[in-house]
Amino acid sequence: MLPLNTDPAPNAGAALLDRVRILLDLPATEGTTEAHAAVALPSRLATAELAWASVASALLAAGRSPALIDPHRVATAYRSDRVLSIDGVAPPVWSPYSGFWRTADGWVRTHGNYPHHSAALRTALGLQDDADADAVRVALEERTTADAVAGITRLGGLAVAVAAEDPAADRALRATPLLEVRRTDTPARRHSRHSRSTAAQDDRHPLAGMRVLDLTRVIAGPVCTRTLALLGADVLRIDPPHLPEPEWQHLDTGHGKRSARLDARTAQMHDLLSDADAVVLGYRPAALDRLGLQPSVLAERYPDLVVAQLSAWGTEHPDRAGFDSLVQAASGIALIESPDGDRPGTLPAQALDHSAGYLLAAAVTALLQRRTGEGGSWYAGTSLRRIAAELLGMPRSREPEGEAEFDVGPHLARFEVDGRSLVTSRPAMTGLEFDAPHLWGSDQAIW
Repeated sequence: MLPLNTDPAPNAGAALLDRVRILLDLPATEGTTEAHAAVALPSRLATAELAWASVASALLAAGRSPALIDPHRVATAYRSDRVLSIDGVAPPVWSPYSGFWRTADGWVRTHGNYPHHSAALRTALGLQDDADADAVRVALEERTTADAVAGITRLGGLAVAVAAEDPAADRALRATPLLEVRRTDTPARRHSRHSRSTAAQDDRHPLAGMRVLDLTRVIAGPVCTRTLALLGADVLRIDPPHLPEPEWQHLDTGHGKRSARLDARTAQMHDLLSDADAVVLGYRPAALDRLGLQPSVLAERYPDLVVAQLSAWGTEHPDRAGFDSLVQAASGIALIESPDGDRPGTLPAQALDHSAGYLLAAAVTALLQRRTGEGGSWYAGTSLRRIAAELLGMPRSREPEGEAEFDVGPHLARFEVDGRSLVTSRPAMTGLEFDAPHLWGSDQAIW
């Protein structure tokens, strides 16, 4: 059972949807500015309204009415890690090295779910490989916040200071588009390649025949590409051979996609990009530069390509790695959601990740369909930090809504994946169903 938000603020979600609709040049659908129902994501900030508007944007871009939204389905999808099981067992979602830790003068938030990040954290704190959470706690209590963050990040680990919100910084971010959308080709280089596939599109699968190269990891990017696959696109996820994805994380967001391993600097990657209709990028901007995959280069080399980009902190911070939990902590969300005025808290889901994924999927869907009509190369981008600024600018309440429950059973999907039983959430977009995820790296890197 999941908690039910019983008192939503409908205008905030509807207003956000209308802004996205105008930004992406989507047609108005009767009732979309009115339709809103309670999404079970109780928090002081307008998490429920953000989630509703994000999923509604993806539906509207796909030609479907947001009035179809089932609020319980949205809540289950946003908290999919809480309903996931593999062979009847719920996998451990968080590493013991991920969490909030008190320091000598405040709090830090760390992220150690990947082995190389947890190793860097242990080294920075002078801990042995078998150190447990208590050892991390003791080590961080002896350090100032600044020293802890500097030491961990210097060695390649992930840590941020838990900070108060900065209204001026958030206003500046909200002055920029929630989704940056622009045409990137010039008149002299305009082509009309469109999709190379002849697959038939239909109302349920408007992206049938479109090839999408997925160069993303963790949650936000995979949610975006999982949504594009749900809408009919042929999505091929590529990962570096040396950096495995946690199994639970891949199975939770890999629905409908093929998964292969490939060095991005090979000629084979060029072949994949040459035949792609869209590419979704989720690596740090600086890493994309080193791989020759920055959006400007892709737009120049591959005419008529739709390039979508997600980052944690925005392209103005090209070298800074991050995750939803870190952005919540650094942006002030964690202190706003404090359960007692002392300890930092969290949103009821990794809502920055999921919302960024659905919003970017809406942009890619709209741009692919626009390209079919008028050709051209296009770019769409956003960041978790920009999504956080949006949430911080929406109406908030003094306390989270009351905790009620609903039955998640109708909102679960069941698959057999390589002989294993998988339970995940059904799509947030009502009326569509996922195809099973493939095992990580189990496919050929070909279209």
